[in-house]
Amino acid sequence: MKYSQTIVRKKTKQIKVGNVLVGGDAPVSVQTMTNTLTHDIDATLEQINLIENEGCDIVRVSIPDEKSSTALKKIIPNISIPLIADIHFHYKRALEAAENGADCLRINPGNIGSVEKIKEVIEAAKQNNIPIRVGVNAGSLEKQILEKYKSPTAQALFESAKLNIQLLEDQNFDNFKISVKASNIFTSVEAYQLLSNYCNYPLHLGITEAGSYFSGSIKSSIGLGMLLYQGIGDTIRVSLSDHPTQEVKVGFEMLKSLNLRDYGVTIISCPSCARQQFDVIKTVKSVESRLSHIKKPITVSIIGCVVNGPGEATMTNIRITGGGNDTHMAYVDGEKSHRIQNEDLVEYLVKTIENKVEEIHNLS
Repeated sequence: MKYSQTIVRKKTKQIKVGNVLVGGDAPVSVQTMTNTLTHDIDATLEQINLIENEGCDIVRVSIPDEKSSTALKKIIPNISIPLIADIHFHYKRALEAAENGADCLRINPGNIGSVEKIKEVIEAAKQNNIPIRVGVNAGSLEKQILEKYKSPTAQALFESAKLNIQLLEDQNFDNFKISVKASNIFTSVEAYQLLSNYCNYPLHLGITEAGSYFSGSIKSSIGLGMLLYQGIGDTIRVSLSDHPTQEVKVGFEMLKSLNLRDYGVTIISCPSCARQQFDVIKTVKSVESRLSHIKKPITVSIIGCVVNGPGEATMTNIRITGGGNDTHMAYVDGEKSHRIQNEDLVEYLVKTIENKVEEIHNLS
């Protein structure tokens, strides 16, 4: 079950990153980036496997040197999601990555160097039929733009993006997406709004260097949430100083909250108070942990008392409402199912949710 509100997304040009469509009417995709040494093939594959298990759509790896671009030959055949090669300074790394099987190149043209070098990167993308992400970043703007604006303002990011769009279009290349990232929410949001009004290319959203898991999740949710609510954005990365799997989890929760993706178990739960008839916080944590393997969408409510519980039952697949004498009411598809005791609560929820997921998706 889900709420009926929908966001009207801007329909951008559609491109393809490996087997994942980005832009147009494709779902907003979730990306992350490995933090292993890319040339450490075993460690990188291990991390990508964990990322894949979280349902990530696209993974990015850094290519700082030739041994990293060479490692792609052994990494790409052993993963099942598209891989983006992240290039910062040396254009030859982009040429090597394209030749070695990367599904997309992420470049910041301001760091690549001369126009001739950028032309070579574009030609490599054309020859291998892969897109480019133009990654404009507040920390690495072109010298002339910084001199003009004195600081990395939203207008500065936007101007850099326009220059780079023109550079690619001059080479008859339109197979690209763009990002204009800053660590400041206001700067990022304004830059993306300007860019969305200016062009029809797909946009990769992110608040760069957002911080730790706790603060970065909040910062990213506010910034990206503002844009996504306006229909802006085709793919996202939540940049956290944490394991990449955490970025994926936060990204999906963000999209689920805006009804932009159906994914995994959505738990509606009360904050708990003196009226609770069972330990809501402990129950929610246990259920969430034990159901993290479920990727198919299902909505569950865990409400500690009868104040809001019955109303929530009409909007969720499965619900528990706290009752007296350590006995609680279970609802399935909005209808009363049966009463359940405290000690059986978590086991009941886990088993019922797993069975319901199987039932729903066998019928679909």
